[in-house]
Amino acid sequence: MVSITLRQLRDTKQVKTWLKAGVAIEVRERNSVLGRFVPNQPELKPTHWPDYAARRKALFGDLQLNAVQNLIDSREDRF
Repeated sequence: MVSITLRQLRDTKQVKTWLKAGVAIEVRERNSVLGRFVPNQPELKPTHWPDYAARRKALFGDLQLNAVQNLIDSREDRF
């Protein structure tokens, strides 16, 4: 958190830059805190994840795919 004085608060360009960067600003007068500027947090939209299990079942049915065992079997065939 950045601490500034009332005089430094006049530099609105710097304050705006800090707020856009997500930095909270504390306004002080001598050793006491007068107030805080907290940047606005955008609302996060919930992420929609596809149903991979249903997609796998639609493509392969009840077939179990074991990639490791298939790799071992393919290497044994070469030797």
